[in-house]
Amino acid sequence: MHRSELPPHLRRRSFTTKSSDASGLTRGRTHASDLIVVSRDIRVPAGVPLRGTTALAAYVETSPRSVLSHLSAARLWGIPLPARLENDWRIHIANPAKSSEPRRVDVVGHRLNFADGEIWIMDSVPLTSAARTWLDLAACLPLRELVAAGDYLVCQHGLEFPAPREEICSLADLQRMVNKHPGSRGVLKARAGLELIRVGADSPPETFTRLDLVEAGLPEPELNVIVCDEWGRPRLWPDAAYRNYRISLQYDGGHHNNQDQYRRDIRRLETTEALGWQEVRISREDLYGDRPAVVRKVASVLRAKGWKP
Repeated sequence: MHRSELPPHLRRRSFTTKSSDASGLTRGRTHASDLIVVSRDIRVPAGVPLRGTTALAAYVETSPRSVLSHLSAARLWGIPLPARLENDWRIHIANPAKSSEPRRVDVVGHRLNFADGEIWIMDSVPLTSAARTWLDLAACLPLRELVAAGDYLVCQHGLEFPAPREEICSLADLQRMVNKHPGSRGVLKARAGLELIRVGADSPPETFTRLDLVEAGLPEPELNVIVCDEWGRPRLWPDAAYRNYRISLQYDGGHHNNQDQYRRDIRRLETTEALGWQEVRISREDLYGDRPAVVRKVASVLRAKGWKP
């Protein structure tokens, strides 16, 4: 028997049987082998790799009041989440507080009070705004990871940086969001996180480096520092720096193992030394444990430069 073609708008996204009805498909067609039943009345075209909004669209189509929230919204905003959550792909959906929680297989339902501007539309899919998502994450992330999420959202680099970057939302946006919801879950943690968020950290390891140093009683390093040569030309853009001591902190992620990056690192080190600065390279292993090695490494260089606890 000939199988009817799916309409173009249903071929590369999840969809509800309500949507397929509106497109003229029979219910029998929605049970064909080229469609996967992922939940009640929700179908996904087989063999089509769906990510982001295309994978989640149908879950909020089932109710006009539903929006993606918490971890699901965080992933759509690109907020870095801890590795332990990589395999937790349950879908977080929120309804207004006066309605019932969404109930569905693999769905975590929430009831939230939304103010104006707290629901955004991304590729036709409603989700919580970046600032509201961060506030909701305060209920499910530890403080350090919440700060890393906030650092990601507010990070920006000017045009004088090799890779300029615009903020997704500002620190003031996060502050206003916390002020609007004084009774929300995790609000005390969110308030503590606001005191620790800084503009300029590109990744969670950079955030954790800064937090480890401050918690150990070392001076807080500065972010978004540009080191210029004697003619005022930008030459270095350290991940963090102690400007007064001419110390540059550089976090080396996994990509630093390839040969091209290795050569760039060598040239950067030569430039650092030529400018009269000292570079401290920090690896992932330096951040492990209750007494991370990064504290010892940075403290040693600071003392050699004249810093006294």
